[in-house]
Amino acid sequence: MNFINYNGNIYPADQAVLTISNRSFRYGDGLFESMRVIKGELLFAELHAERLQKGLNALKFEGASQMNAEFLKEKIAELLSRNQYGDNARVRITVYRDGDGLYSPESNRLAYAIEMTKSNETYFLQNARGLIVDVYQEVTKPVNFLSNHKTCNSLPFVMAGLYRKQHSLDEVFILNQYGFLCEAMSSNVFVFYDKQIYTPALSEGCIAGVMRAVVMDIAEEMGMPVIEAQINPEILNAADEVFLTNASRGIQWVMGFNNKRYFNKLSKELLDTLNARIWQG
Repeated sequence: MNFINYNGNIYPADQAVLTISNRSFRYGDGLFESMRVIKGELLFAELHAERLQKGLNALKFEGASQMNAEFLKEKIAELLSRNQYGDNARVRITVYRDGDGLYSPESNRLAYAIEMTKSNETYFLQNARGLIVDVYQEVTKPVNFLSNHKTCNSLPFVMAGLYRKQHSLDEVFILNQYGFLCEAMSSNVFVFYDKQIYTPALSEGCIAGVMRAVVMDIAEEMGMPVIEAQINPEILNAADEVFLTNASRGIQWVMGFNNKRYFNKLSKELLDTLNARIWQG
């Protein structure tokens, strides 16, 4: 049986714990964080906690400081043990505004739920087959001070997911409101072109991904600092490599976009360094 942590209490995952008045259900009033546990350790706990707290403060939640790295590690370790998952798992924490009210909430206190799925992977795997992608243009992402946070208001990504399935793609790129490259459905985007690594700047509205920050740090250590920029999607037709990053899957290489085919030499080097850092850490 799979278990969840709901506001500090452990429940079977199939037990109903939310009410119809839940603000995350009604308004998408909350945010979430996806994480990986490898060898019993929550990876990049400090970065996840920092991003979670920034998001909660941006949404004007009370008690954001509660969601620190020690809290995340303690609650996730407890749930890992209860689920008897061994040392490896994928984790999601959803934090939402608790209490009543319509668009104007009556309280800003937070509540949370932690979910977990078992993983047998002791490192980040390279995808054996590169991803086939396209640009999704029906719904663009607005650029504002909430754009960098992983809020529960995810309809643009749901619509992108429907487009992906309809066209039998592995992934799609999402544009911002100005038509520039923003991110993928659940990942940040990196483009290797003319011996330089580029990624959309945070000012372009992309999620401030934890793995994005880690990969940028690794690339700088390798002597290839990443350029944060405004990126025209036309560059995808000329790039040498394109790869995606997130905290759940690490680094995934893209094989094809339209008639363009990409290499995966750089993404493999970055992935090898990422895994070495985990095992040395």
